[in-house]
Amino acid sequence: MTAEENGPRGVLVTGASKGIGRAVALAFAERGDRVAVHYGSDADAARRTLAELPGSGHLLVQGDLSEPEGAQAVADRAEEGLDGVRVLVNNAAVGTTLDNAHPVPETSYSDWQRAWQTSFAVNVFGAANLTYCVTRHMIAAAAGGRVVNVGSRGAFRGEPDHPAYGAGKAALHALGQSLALSLAPHGIAVTSVAPGFTATERVAGRLAGAAGEALRAQSPFGRVGSADEIAEAVLYLASGPAEWASGAILDLNGASHFRT
Repeated sequence: MTAEENGPRGVLVTGASKGIGRAVALAFAERGDRVAVHYGSDADAARRTLAELPGSGHLLVQGDLSEPEGAQAVADRAEEGLDGVRVLVNNAAVGTTLDNAHPVPETSYSDWQRAWQTSFAVNVFGAANLTYCVTRHMIAAAAGGRVVNVGSRGAFRGEPDHPAYGAGKAALHALGQSLALSLAPHGIAVTSVAPGFTATERVAGRLAGAAGEALRAQSPFGRVGSADEIAEAVLYLASGPAEWASGAILDLNGASHFRT
């Protein structure tokens, strides 16, 4: 389903100031959809994303998804500004960095607690609360919709230095499958993508030197993924023909990991 076939849709992309979120926002706008560019704190980067979007009717939506009231406000502002949200892309996340690593052998109990609370507040509870608020609007409008969650290969492969991240992405995948069952009677399809390592601004430094070679060697293609590749998959899952994919988790990792 392209915008040209069925008219422009309102699309809310969280964490759209950079990286995968920015690529997703651009991809929808290029197909004629109206996009709400959500950001948490980096207003300058979000404005740059907005400025790059072709077409009209786009808007910025700021909000702290770690707070229930923040998620509700983001949903309401996007619903009003887009005259209805028909696609939600849950991309915002607390990612993995050297600063927030928390392997058990090297982490204090207080830091362990902080890592889990910080990660789950956005990656699980934020996504769950926002999905609730957005899909309630979809149900009230009786127009159906799509929800696409940006999960991670780490949910299946494991994240030894960032276990809260891996567990949170697994929870996000499970949330999507539960909601796929409950929301289907309302014409709302829910899916997830599970990217492997993806080249974005945030992780550019990790792709240099021996560490970068090791990351590229994880895939038999000898490279890591691109944000545009993830965006193309999200576009498909948000399309009309992808309704029958509801509940699916699409692996996007260049054959670097196989689920059993």
